[in-house]
Amino acid sequence: MSILKTCSNLLRASRTLMKQNTFQIDVCRTLYSEAALGLDSFEYQKNRVRTQISDVEEKFRTKMSEYVTENSKNIIFTEDLKNMIYLAKEGDVDLVVKMMKRFNSQNKELRFGNFIFGPVVMRMFYKLNKPNEALECYKSPELTGFFDQLMSHQVLFDLLYENKMYNEMLDLYNLVKEKQIESLKWARSLVVLTMAACYKLNTEESLEFAIKLWKDISQVGNLAARRSITFCAALMINKGKPEIALEILSSLKNQNYTTVRNLKVLTLLQLKRIDDVLPILKSVLTEEAVHTFNKDVVEAVENYLKSENNAELTTEFNRVVKYYKEHGNISESTLDDNLCSVINKLQPRPDFNQYGQFQRRDQNNRRPRYDFNDKKGGGGFTTRKVSLSQME
Repeated sequence: MSILKTCSNLLRASRTLMKQNTFQIDVCRTLYSEAALGLDSFEYQKNRVRTQISDVEEKFRTKMSEYVTENSKNIIFTEDLKNMIYLAKEGDVDLVVKMMKRFNSQNKELRFGNFIFGPVVMRMFYKLNKPNEALECYKSPELTGFFDQLMSHQVLFDLLYENKMYNEMLDLYNLVKEKQIESLKWARSLVVLTMAACYKLNTEESLEFAIKLWKDISQVGNLAARRSITFCAALMINKGKPEIALEILSSLKNQNYTTVRNLKVLTLLQLKRIDDVLPILKSVLTEEAVHTFNKDVVEAVENYLKSENNAELTTEFNRVVKYYKEHGNISESTLDDNLCSVINKLQPRPDFNQYGQFQRRDQNNRRPRYDFNDKKGGGGFTTRKVSLSQME
């Protein structure tokens, strides 16, 4: 169920309004980009290896099949496994898994390289779209420690997300916590993907999971990524918990992000605080940059005002919308589009580590903050008066 439909239900709009179309994405996309997951570099290396040994590829594949037979005493070397991973096709997955298990069971003294296989193997599974096989390998006792890297987990989580295996993602996150690996337990990318799974499931169970995860993150003092916060808040709105959504959104220092503004509007609609909605809609009018509201959010406000039959507020809202249309402040994308948009590869912020923990930096090198509650900025729930004379 979309956020717009949930709002309409809870606000008890008229029957005609309740028949408005919902806004959903039919195709589930990867949440992190190929560059963020290292899939582009994997593809480059795959083509490179295939070019180098194209003349002996089938002979090499046959040789490796013989090496993994039960009675074979042959050793699987690092280069053997690397090449087979990059050469792997649809029918080679079983061979690669056998080679991994043989390699992992061999005497550790025979390994002189420091090549980390976990992320590369998960990228192979990703490219071949083998989520079940990837999950089975992750859980295999014979591959203990093979996938303990953060990137291995991120690629696996994203592969499950792309295949709409959201319940499996929640189960996997519980397994990650049980491992007690500090670099994984509260890793921001894994929390983002887990919150995305909760949002997509949109069930009472996923609601409870998300609330508990949010409380755990808050208790250990970690700062959740913005996408985690918006996924969690959107789920609260969908499940009729606007008071929790508002508290979660307030944890963000910068309240001027597009998704945050849109979510706050829907949250306040559910709380029936329309007087606090209009100042947020007006707050973008004096900005130099063009800030937008999603079309379905604007429609939700319009539907609410129609159900309230408030002529004064409706007139004021219509004037704002007229200005929006003339100046490009209404986005054609839906809020769900924004929430689930692809996350590109970003450089880590210097003042936070990978777990979202604050690290002090030079006081003279701080970026100016935007105070969303500053009356001069027109933020928060202040009732800053905006002259509409220029819009007439």
